[in-house]
Amino acid sequence: MTTVLQISDAHFGTEQPLVVRALLQLSREQAPELVVLSGDITQRARQSQFSAARKFIDDLNPPALVAIPGNHDIPLFNLAARALTPYANYAEAFGDNLEPDFESAHLLVLGVNTTRPRRHKNGELSAQQIARVTARLLRASASQLRIIVVHQPVLAIRASDEDNLLKGHCEAVPEWAAAGGDIIMGGHIHLPYVHSMRTTFPMLKRDIWTVQAGTSLSSRIREGIANSVNLIRCDGAQSPRHCTVERWDYTAASDKFELHTSQLLSFSTGNAA
Repeated sequence: MTTVLQISDAHFGTEQPLVVRALLQLSREQAPELVVLSGDITQRARQSQFSAARKFIDDLNPPALVAIPGNHDIPLFNLAARALTPYANYAEAFGDNLEPDFESAHLLVLGVNTTRPRRHKNGELSAQQIARVTARLLRASASQLRIIVVHQPVLAIRASDEDNLLKGHCEAVPEWAAAGGDIIMGGHIHLPYVHSMRTTFPMLKRDIWTVQAGTSLSSRIREGIANSVNLIRCDGAQSPRHCTVERWDYTAASDKFELHTSQLLSFSTGNAA
């Protein structure tokens, strides 16, 4: 069994120490093979905030890490840094590779940097990024769960979030589904949900799912929704391929993350080509 821990929108600078401690405990108990940071690691991309985030990851000590920046990980008020060295503080903490990946016998995870310094918060996919991910998905093995990590959502379940949708997702989703993608993982809007992309792309010959995470550690919770993370569990040895997506919420009464919901996703083999 392979376990992936998705941590999104930590917003270090607004993190809550009790929630940080509880998430470290959850990770120790669940022992994920991979930790995914799906953007907005910091609140204002300051060096001190990235240092705190790096310390958290060092304390977490995951066997493997895939981290991508979010719009909050680019300076907002320092216009010179935003224009000339937008990822300098990010790179100091998490390295120069803004689109890392991870591969094992049963898992393929592809990070995609959807931030753009010229934009305030909206994300964007280029044609080159879409093609790169498509090509890599086509080379995946039949046993691998295939996850693409972006920051902004590719599906909105509330009208108020439609303006936050990732630019270029209309081109990317059909291509990635046809190439064998299983999950598009994201954050940004602090609203956790799991949905079939056929909700908005009914023409898909092969389904692909969106797995959205809430805010993991920040006090900037949305509409009273608790701090939460996702655990994805898969066993590539089973056919048909499937995984379980678990949402774990922080509960103040117990001072720990507790299982909130669990959803089984099944995937067709290969691609739709």
